[in-house]
Amino acid sequence: MNFVSKKDFSTIDFKAGSTLLIDKPMNWTSFDVVNKLRGAIRAHLGVKKIKVGHSGTLDPMATGLLIVCTGKNTKKLHEFQDLGKVYTGTITFGGTTPTYDKESEVDQVFPFEHINEDVLNASIPNFTGKIAQIPPMFSAIKIKGQPLYKLARRGEKIELKPRNIEIYSLKFTRIELPEVDFEVHCSKGTYIRSLAHDLGAHFESGAHLSKLVRTEIGEFKLSNSWELQELVASVNELERINPI
Repeated sequence: MNFVSKKDFSTIDFKAGSTLLIDKPMNWTSFDVVNKLRGAIRAHLGVKKIKVGHSGTLDPMATGLLIVCTGKNTKKLHEFQDLGKVYTGTITFGGTTPTYDKESEVDQVFPFEHINEDVLNASIPNFTGKIAQIPPMFSAIKIKGQPLYKLARRGEKIELKPRNIEIYSLKFTRIELPEVDFEVHCSKGTYIRSLAHDLGAHFESGAHLSKLVRTEIGEFKLSNSWELQELVASVNELERINPI
């Protein structure tokens, strides 16, 4: 399925179906992005309802590629959910957090002086291929109809079962401890926060995710995406269509 490029935007038909690549801003939820775009499209079309959806959630702290479909294309969102994804980001060693990222405060501190480039690179085979990964407690996975993060906020303890995922490749691109930058290509269902947490446990140091950018979903690339505000402004500039 092709995405709508900036040069094709003047001919866009939101009802018939469009696929848009958006760079999700930091501190926005994926739903926030969809809601913002839906409002602009509704005003443009002069309608009360228009189908708008995304193909895979990014945490509020994360930025990067979000695929958004409108109209009839929303029926094909599941096709994107199954695609592999590429992320870049930063892992901070020496401390764990309840959410496995910097959205919560460090709850335990560990030494990290024993970690270096050699041991990091030597660990890569342990974290690539088909592996079983336990999701974070602070996630949107539902248990008996309740999102895990709501149960976690209430202090409830749930024994989570590992999920089978695949990490196709992992490399460390900058090592300035306690910070380590990485690039990972992985299957759907992979939690990069869990990867960071598991790396910390592997080195008996503790770690959490301090930056995350999704750069690719299948063949779709962040470099071809819209900035959200730019996209909304472009929708607002389209000639308003009177409702039928």
